Amino acid sequence: MRALENCEPKRVFYYFEELCKIPHGSGNTKQISDYLADFAKEQGLEYVQDEMNNIVIYKPATPGYENAPTVIIQGHMDMVCEKRPDVEHDFTKDPLNISVKDGYVTANGTTLGGDDGIAVAYGLALLESKEIAHPALEVLITVDEEIGLLGAVGLDCSVLKGRRLINLDSEAEGSLWISCAGGLSGISRIPVKRVEAEGQKVKIKICGLMGGHSGAEIDKKRANANVLMGRFLYTLQKTAAYEIISMAGGQKDNAITRECTAELLAEDAEAVKLCAEKVQKGLREEYTGSDEGITIEVTEQGSSKEMVLHPTSREKVLFFLMEVPFGIQKMSGSIEGLVETSTNIGIMKLEEESFMGTSSVRSSVGAASDALSDKICYLTEFLGGTYTVQGAYPAWEYRKDSPLRDKMVEVYQDMYGQKPNVVAIHAGLECGLFYKKIDGLDCVSLGPNMKDIHTSEEVLDIASTERVWNYLVKVLEYLKD
Repeated sequence: MRALENCEPKRVFYYFEELCKIPHGSGNTKQISDYLADFAKEQGLEYVQDEMNNIVIYKPATPGYENAPTVIIQGHMDMVCEKRPDVEHDFTKDPLNISVKDGYVTANGTTLGGDDGIAVAYGLALLESKEIAHPALEVLITVDEEIGLLGAVGLDCSVLKGRRLINLDSEAEGSLWISCAGGLSGISRIPVKRVEAEGQKVKIKICGLMGGHSGAEIDKKRANANVLMGRFLYTLQKTAAYEIISMAGGQKDNAITRECTAELLAEDAEAVKLCAEKVQKGLREEYTGSDEGITIEVTEQGSSKEMVLHPTSREKVLFFLMEVPFGIQKMSGSIEGLVETSTNIGIMKLEEESFMGTSSVRSSVGAASDALSDKICYLTEFLGGTYTVQGAYPAWEYRKDSPLRDKMVEVYQDMYGQKPNVVAIHAGLECGLFYKKIDGLDCVSLGPNMKDIHTSEEVLDIASTERVWNYLVKVLEYLKD
């Protein structure tokens, strides 16, 4: 029996379960792209699969909709790959271990890939259906959205004729997203020197944090383990002599870092433990309501001789971690409750000859994004390092006149007797890139409820998935002119 066999709508969850069998982390999308191409062949539908593995599948209009403008249905095929430390899972070859719990689909200790596998499942169910009325469809599924919207950046948009785009990369039922932040990844590298030292080797692990999406959940004031490690090490040097051997935290800059580890040589391991207990108590008080489970583990590993950071290099690393911006930098002055500008140091690693930190910078204002990136650049260069920018993408600007938005609001009101929330968001969406690349594009984003995306606690709401499907089908039925 299939894990999702009893979930409605059946064909949507059939395809979602099929996708969960195929590894599809960012940068590993060839297999799932080929699956989509094979689907198109089996359905007798035309398709285009480019060298990046982006794919567009075309379906003609149903009778009565031949003269209606084409609609683009869009999502991305890659997922963020995160897991709990106690879970053994190889995202390059293992299927996801999905099940249903309390009305939600979960992957039992790993990310689920509901962001954005549910968009792909919706698209395939639409393409397969012989009953749903709709204009001509172009189902566009891109690659590597989670690591800089790379598929959308590289897509040749001449393969698209539609000028109405429904993006399915939202995770808040009842909301229509009509604007989003732009962003970039800022990579700092600071050269370090090492010297030989002896002492008691201890491992520090900061864990028990909630984590989350660095855009959608940055306003929840959750802690970042990389930032906390900097704070702990700065505090520790006031009470105990130590040297730094290694440090590492986080794998994705668009995820708020949940765990960070460091290896130290200390003169007195007990002094390190006492400091950890004191700092842990303070952090749990500080993050009451978001991260009460913050834990600082100290593990003794015996006497050792190691290559450690030169004192000057150690101070540079600590200075960077104490000063690098994190969290909300500015709220919007024009839209109440909207985060305008934020940053998240999602990846940190001490290598043999350099220290590396990667920050996700987001803003709905281009000048603010540039200023924040410049601030991190200045900090990095002040410490003798180099700074590079990767994966920059534009904000999706609010469009005052949007017939698609107006029609979707009308349909929602007809179905539910109330208007949906029409909102701008702080997370990044591919809509911004398509808006810049396709003249006259009118786009709206929607999707079912999901929680804790980009974390091992990610879940997809089954009932919400069905309601959003019914709404999407009704929207297409209304788009006759």
